[in-house]
Amino acid sequence: DYPSRGLNPVKLASILRDADEGNVRSQMELFEEMEEKDAHLFSQMQTRKLAVTGLDWEVQPFSPDDEQDKAIAEWINDQLLGIENLDDILTDLLDAIGKGVSIMEIIWGVDSDGFDVIEDIRYVHQKKLVWDWETDDMLVCTEQFPNGIHLPKNKFVVHRYKAKSGHPSRAGIMRIVSWMYLFKNYTVKDWVSFCEVYGMPLRIGKYDPGASEADKQELLDAIVRIGSDAAGIIPETTMIEFKEANKTTSADIYEQLARYCDEQISKAILGQTLTSDSGGGSYAQSKTHNEVRHDLTAADAKALAVTIRRDIICLLYTSPSPRDYAASR
Repeated sequence: DYPSRGLNPVKLASILRDADEGNVRSQMELFEEMEEKDAHLFSQMQTRKLAVTGLDWEVQPFSPDDEQDKAIAEWINDQLLGIENLDDILTDLLDAIGKGVSIMEIIWGVDSDGFDVIEDIRYVHQKKLVWDWETDDMLVCTEQFPNGIHLPKNKFVVHRYKAKSGHPSRAGIMRIVSWMYLFKNYTVKDWVSFCEVYGMPLRIGKYDPGASEADKQELLDAIVRIGSDAAGIIPETTMIEFKEANKTTSADIYEQLARYCDEQISKAILGQTLTSDSGGGSYAQSKTHNEVRHDLTAADAKALAVTIRRDIICLLYTSPSPRDYAASR
């Protein structure tokens, strides 16, 4: 039951409307399929995410001159470095850029010294989220509570991204580019069909009025075989005529529309096109566009830092562990 199967304007509008009413399951599944099926969209989203995960990070003490604050920062830094798949976790959190929100489940544990530590942070698919229609609270669906429950305290990391103001389910970039994805999908399908028969002449079979149904079927089969095998046999009372069609003017239409859709997707994700799509442009233009992309990277990094401080570092800090660690130093 893939949402992208048989996707058309009516079905897409229905999926988005369901998301507006709080049921985002189909929308989130569609967004995931969009990245899998569109290489250009996948590339642009990867570029946006890797620009952040490729940056260096550090944990700074609240007061650089306070020994206790420095010890606490050192302990938290060790805890973050102790999470084996931290880069993957950051990438999963940045999934909110496309879908508007990303949640991760914290797996708590106790180390050999008796300190509370985070053993792992696991990705939770956004299709498990639902919004309460009356309170507009975000809920997570489980086997025990299929209609959703409030997120347990100190258990989840919630990263939000707002490509535009409004409800979180409508704030992701994937929602903005979904229509361009649909139009491009139509174009590529037609383009592939066009390429399949491009250069081949139109094959017309002719038969006598008195031809039997068997003769007609044999003629049709022969036309199909000629298209694939370049050989075939037909009854003597029938004939096949080849008509050459002028297709030079229509060959570029599909590519032009596909490129246009790619450009709009690039603008939505990276804020520009010169550093993402092939094409001309002056050095000054390219430099300006790259600076726009840098601004997006800085904004993504700041938003991610806020989430990490709120949902990870603050949880570690408010537990007795860092203070006990600082006292032991």
